[in-house]
Amino acid sequence: MTDFVQTEINNRILTVRIHRPDRKNALTHAMYTALGDAIEQADADDNIRCVMFTGNEDCFTAGNDLSDFASGLPGAFTETPVGRFLFLLANATKPVVAAVNGPAVGIGTTMLLHCDMVFAGTNTGFKMPFASLGLCPEGGSSLLLPSWIGRVRAAELLMLGETFSADEALRLGLINRVCEPADTEAQAREACEKLASQPPAAIRATKKLLNSPTHKDLTDTMLAEGELFAERLKSPEAAEAFGAFLQKRQPDFSKFK
Repeated sequence: MTDFVQTEINNRILTVRIHRPDRKNALTHAMYTALGDAIEQADADDNIRCVMFTGNEDCFTAGNDLSDFASGLPGAFTETPVGRFLFLLANATKPVVAAVNGPAVGIGTTMLLHCDMVFAGTNTGFKMPFASLGLCPEGGSSLLLPSWIGRVRAAELLMLGETFSADEALRLGLINRVCEPADTEAQAREACEKLASQPPAAIRATKKLLNSPTHKDLTDTMLAEGELFAERLKSPEAAEAFGAFLQKRQPDFSKFK
């Protein structure tokens, strides 16, 4: 159990709030377990018609807590808390909306690829620094991004791992709307309320049809990414990147082949 993931049901909307402000909402194994539990709860509860993920006005999530992941993943990827969460999110039967402000790093960006609608504040900075950390893409991003925005733009985002703005994310078609940070959650909630008022079976059927063309390829890709991600966590490059981060210095990859 963790207090860093807060849930509330109101007007048939399950709000899932990442709340660990002192660590920029960095995600631990326990937090991933709680996030996965929330999706399972939504799928099983007929009183829930929509899920909204959010953080706070200053930060969505800084990504994985490196101190929790430096020792690798505990077991087969699909059985780890992060793997379980990603597959539950990708296979969620009810609409998922995200309200994002501030840093959305690593999985803070890739999890949004599985949301049905995304609202981002003008202060949002999206970033997928997997390669820079000696790792590899996850969450199906190596499949979804090239198919949505083109291979060369996907390569730029995934290989260079640089921050891009909410305006750029909107231009690329990765989010629905750019909001003032104080209004992001309210606008996302308004969308949730509209979704919750729709015929529920029709919404689930529509979501299933939207996801079905890529379902098998996405599953295969997420499994391959997860296995390689687990291997990369044990790599010397990742050790150098993590060590540099914790020591607050620039990593040196010059000795690696």
